[in-house]
Amino acid sequence: MQLKLLLEKIYPLHRTLASDGTDEALQIVGDAMPAAADFAIETYSPGASIWTWQVPERYMVHEAYLETEHGQRVIDFADNPLHIVSYSPPVDNILTWDELEPHLFYNEDRPWAIPWHFNYYQRDWGFCLSKNVFDNLSRDARYRAVIRSEFFTDPKDGGFRVGAGVLHPEGGLVPEAEAKAGEFLISSHICHPMQANDDAAGVVTAIEVARRLVENPLPSGSLSVRFWFGPETIGTIAYLAHNEDLIPKLMGGIFAEMTGNKNTIAWHHTRQHNHLLDRITSHVLRNTDHVERNFADFPPNDERVINGPGVNVPCISINRWPYDEYHTTDDNPDIIDEEMLQDAADIIEKIVRIYATNYIPKRRFRGPLFLSGNDLWVDWRENFELNRSYEKIMMRFEGQHSIFDIAEDVGLDYWMVREYVEKFRAKGFVEPLPIPGEAPEF
Repeated sequence: MQLKLLLEKIYPLHRTLASDGTDEALQIVGDAMPAAADFAIETYSPGASIWTWQVPERYMVHEAYLETEHGQRVIDFADNPLHIVSYSPPVDNILTWDELEPHLFYNEDRPWAIPWHFNYYQRDWGFCLSKNVFDNLSRDARYRAVIRSEFFTDPKDGGFRVGAGVLHPEGGLVPEAEAKAGEFLISSHICHPMQANDDAAGVVTAIEVARRLVENPLPSGSLSVRFWFGPETIGTIAYLAHNEDLIPKLMGGIFAEMTGNKNTIAWHHTRQHNHLLDRITSHVLRNTDHVERNFADFPPNDERVINGPGVNVPCISINRWPYDEYHTTDDNPDIIDEEMLQDAADIIEKIVRIYATNYIPKRRFRGPLFLSGNDLWVDWRENFELNRSYEKIMMRFEGQHSIFDIAEDVGLDYWMVREYVEKFRAKGFVEPLPIPGEAPEF
């Protein structure tokens, strides 16, 4: 799949918290997600209580422009949706320069670019423009500021929407096994108008991971993997508030964003900091150039909800921040590199495959196990490292160490150790116990 081509479909849409552009982006995601994920869109009523928040209103801009009082157009929303501050309320006023200037926003460091600003919750109107245009505006003229926008609170007008789909391990959904194992969450936000890397890039990277998990499914008994897409922060709050029964089933998560620019991969620790998910991520990235950050270091995003108070599902963040084009018109497909998108998908896939297939083997035998009599002996001529370690591996079948823990302890590759432990499980010598979750019960 060419991820950049998919990104270019999402990029130009007027994607806010709730808007026609956001709905269209969710539809594009649904069309691109594997059919096996059963992707579905959920709609919530604006104004509804969601924990300490409220579901935001739906937003529509019919037109918006700034012109001189003689009709010379200076800024037009039709040219670029970044020209207005997102969620600006309606206005139609003739203003002096002193009255207008507090409502104009530009980027000092990138004087040719239009910045992106938003006022989702503390509403005030505003226009965004390049510093070059700002500098050339007459301070003596009077200006007409027009924003014809609407806020919709009736769910019949479209409501507030998010989308999610779930991929189950090989063999499909096995109620008892999958309920016992739980789920892993991959999330990415779909808002931010006319921004390519932030965060259409994270969206298409997540879709690529889903595609790979269908092409090469996780083995039976693994975690299911849930893919979520929606507006940043408030979307995750709304989704979890409407699906609280899901929270105890979530065993871990990755928030993916800003994955397409040519920069080093960065990962942010879980809130727990030294959780199994942190150790697996560190293991996957051990031989690669990367940046390591603390939980919720800038830029903090939906991991603050997923791994935050009352939810506490261990969640890391994967991104390529910082980059100079951030939150300006320069964050466009020109800075997106297909190889960077695919590389981020590689990293996330590797983390998920280890984390989702890991379990705690619990011994169901007494005394030294008759290895050769049960076809479990390892010939040192075929695998010297495993032959030297199988006794150490078996000594850790006491229900306290996961397969990843064991592999770390004995210094062997995770997949080698897992393949060997699976032979014990197949013969009934170990029972697979799920990794304990961190989320509180409701």
